[in-house]
Amino acid sequence: MKRYSYWVLILCLALVSVAFPQQSTKAAEAAATHWLKLVDSGDYAQSWQQASSTFQSAISKQEWEQKLRVVRVPLGAMVSRELQSAEFATQLPGAPDGQYVVIRYDASFEHKKTAVETVVSALDKDGQWRVSGYFIK
Repeated sequence: MKRYSYWVLILCLALVSVAFPQQSTKAAEAAATHWLKLVDSGDYAQSWQQASSTFQSAISKQEWEQKLRVVRVPLGAMVSRELQSAEFATQLPGAPDGQYVVIRYDASFEHKKTAVETVVSALDKDGQWRVSGYFIK
């Protein structure tokens, strides 16, 4: 009986470890979706306000607004965005260890028909998922 209990405990721990990244991925995707709506609407200042504390430490609001204008305005309006992948990670190059979800979207803009947007969501100090990185290729 004791042996059976250990196997049940091991199975439960395995299921929890699989479920946690999936649950985290969904919450991180929701945060990214909300944040991208701010960027798409041109509300760059609010996108900075909604970003992670690490993000805000790395770049000032004014610098962020300026850089985003340089990158996003020439692309024109967002035409479509489709989720390509969402991967849970605890380590990323150049970032402190933590909980991250790297989300990639196939995107199309008014003046750039094919692009890949990468949004990195991080579990912030207050337990909320927030965007900590944004890249367009």
